[in-house]
Amino acid sequence: MIEGPAGRLEALVWAREKPPLAAVVCHPHPLFGGTMHNKVVYHAAKMLHHYGLAVLRFNFRGVGLSEGTHDNGRGETGDVHAALNYISKEFPGVPLLVAGFSFGAAVGLRSGCEDSRVTELIGLGFPVNDLDARYLRACSKPKLLVQGSEDRFGSQENWERVLAGISDGNRSLVRTVFIPGADHFFTGRLEEMTHALSDWLVERHPALHPVEI
Repeated sequence: MIEGPAGRLEALVWAREKPPLAAVVCHPHPLFGGTMHNKVVYHAAKMLHHYGLAVLRFNFRGVGLSEGTHDNGRGETGDVHAALNYISKEFPGVPLLVAGFSFGAAVGLRSGCEDSRVTELIGLGFPVNDLDARYLRACSKPKLLVQGSEDRFGSQENWERVLAGISDGNRSLVRTVFIPGADHFFTGRLEEMTHALSDWLVERHPALHPVEI
């Protein structure tokens, strides 16, 4: 349990000594069954840990054993900051990465853009059709966005509108991968999703290599 702004938050940490990076991975919408055990969240966290990262997953307020009640994404940004506070204290001086799926991408990336300790961002299935992603235009941190081409909550057309507003200076910091035929949950395409993550991660950090889990 870690201390959050609305009470204690239930969390799981996969850790190893002297990790090169430490990651917080955020889960999808609490009111639609989202928890830290979601399969997309799990597979993303497993891939990051496979490359030696310390990884923290947690339940947003009101989910599982986490205290508090759902706050429509407002208070949840504070939950992400609490998770970042915890993992930064556990691994002082280690660069931080924030990843999230669906609602967790929208809330997690917003928190990560605001937090100076966070150096990189990963958004999976960002529900750009319904939630505002324009804040990413001004976010000058390297980021990977992975979407299914058939994602009914985050269409390629709407993403292109958001990306069109990114300044030339920030555009090179964004990689967007659309997985052909994949739906919002990457059904049957989880391996392709994790490959997109690992390719980007290793390209950015060539010294990383898989380790035994």
